[in-house]
Amino acid sequence: MLRPAHIGHLALLRSLIRDAARDGAFDPALAWDSPMAERFFGELRQALKTGYFVVEDPPSGTVRTVAVPGYVYWADDTAGGDPPVGFGLFRAVDDGYELWLTGLEAPLRGKGYGRAMLKALFDTPTGRGARVVRVRRTSRTAAALGHLLAEHGFAPTRETERETWYVRSAPPPPPSRGGARVTPPRPVH
Repeated sequence: MLRPAHIGHLALLRSLIRDAARDGAFDPALAWDSPMAERFFGELRQALKTGYFVVEDPPSGTVRTVAVPGYVYWADDTAGGDPPVGFGLFRAVDDGYELWLTGLEAPLRGKGYGRAMLKALFDTPTGRGARVVRVRRTSRTAAALGHLLAEHGFAPTRETERETWYVRSAPPPPPSRGGARVTPPRPVH
C-alpha cells in the first residue's frame, strides 16, 4: 500500500537512505553526518515539506522549482498502524519523471517486497510518467534492480563511472487491475 510521502516521513527516509548508503546504493557520504549529508537531507526536508526543490542554474543565476512527488510503502494494508517499510521519490524531468530515490528496509530485500513496491510505484500516475532511473553500480542490489526495472519497460542505456542509466522508451504498461491503492498527493500551493 502506498501513501504520499510528507515531512513526517523524513526520519524514516533518512534512516533508509543512510542504511542504503552503507551498502553502496547511495553516495557513502550520506551514511554519516557530513557537509554533503547535511545539505542533501536539508533539500530532502524541503522537498517533503513543499513537494518541490528550488534549483539555481549557476551560469544564469535563474531559480526554478522542480516537482518532487513521492510515496511511502507498506508491505500490507497496515498503513496508519505500523511505520512504512519503504519509499519512492520521483523528480520532474523534461519529459516526465525520474524515479530519483527509492529504499526498502534491509530485512525485506530479496523476498519480493522490492518487486511489489516498484510495481505499486510504477502503477501511480507519476510512476506511469517515469522515464529515467539511475542505479548506483556499487550497490549490492544493482543487478536485481536492473532486472526489476526491465519488467517495467526500462533498459540500460548508459554507463558512467558510478551509475547505470535506465530509460523507458516504450509507453509504460497499463496499470494493473486492482493495482496499488494510493491516496492521491495533496496539491502544494
